[in-house]
Amino acid sequence: MANLTHFFSHSTPLASIGQGTWYMGENAAQRRQEVAALQRGIDLGLTLIDTAEMYAEGGAEHVVGEAIRGRRDEVYLVSKVYPWNVGGQKAQAACEASLKRLGTDYLDLYLLHWRGNIPFEDTIAAMESLMAQGKIGRWGVSNLDADDMQTLWMLQGGKECATNQVLYHLGSRGIEYDLLPWCAERHMPVMAYCPLAQAGRLRDDLMNDPVVNAIARDKGVTAAQVLLAWVIRRPGVLAIPKASTIEHVEENAAALDVKLTAQDIEQLDAAFPPPGRKMPLDVV
Repeated sequence: MANLTHFFSHSTPLASIGQGTWYMGENAAQRRQEVAALQRGIDLGLTLIDTAEMYAEGGAEHVVGEAIRGRRDEVYLVSKVYPWNVGGQKAQAACEASLKRLGTDYLDLYLLHWRGNIPFEDTIAAMESLMAQGKIGRWGVSNLDADDMQTLWMLQGGKECATNQVLYHLGSRGIEYDLLPWCAERHMPVMAYCPLAQAGRLRDDLMNDPVVNAIARDKGVTAAQVLLAWVIRRPGVLAIPKASTIEHVEENAAALDVKLTAQDIEQLDAAFPPPGRKMPLDVV
């Protein structure tokens, strides 16, 4: 099983597929099912769980908190902060509110959800303060393009950024042109959200694509498993699909064992070509 433990300097083994929670916590009737799915994911080794204060305005964090109760040491817990909350006392308050909803006293990783108007210098200072207090283990960013990453990197403390979480799937490959190579050169892992185009208009196109399905049939797996295997084919890329049922989380976990051949990759490249030029960063 490929893992990213060395990238995140964590004692818990981290598989290259984790668990996302976007849209969780929005419907009370689904809560028990969502909690059970997350717990099953932990059982299967999908120990990185990603959430955010934005998701259901804290509702997803409540779901995660219930799922990890009594199992906190088994998971690598990631949450994200609104860009307007990432400076000074606002950062302190936002982090403490997330911790309370999650039922824990620390986050393994805390991410700036997207770039706002607060200067990076203030963000770095806030993250360093939270680390010094033991409230977070490391910090990182989300939805930052290569130029923003370079700006952050050049600031004092900026090189402590642990990861960049961005949209990445077979139908959205723009980051391969510059952002992925930039991160790889600096040994910075990339977290791929919506690796199955969950929130995008391309989901049906990808799931029903004849090339994807031909490869899936050849391997005796699902189209979704091929798509996940494609995302994590590169060292240092971790996928965080959301699965709100036990069946789906089991399908996601099994994708860790799907191996794509060079011919598979060539066929997928032909159907969904890699970028030949700089592309605007895809965000949903």
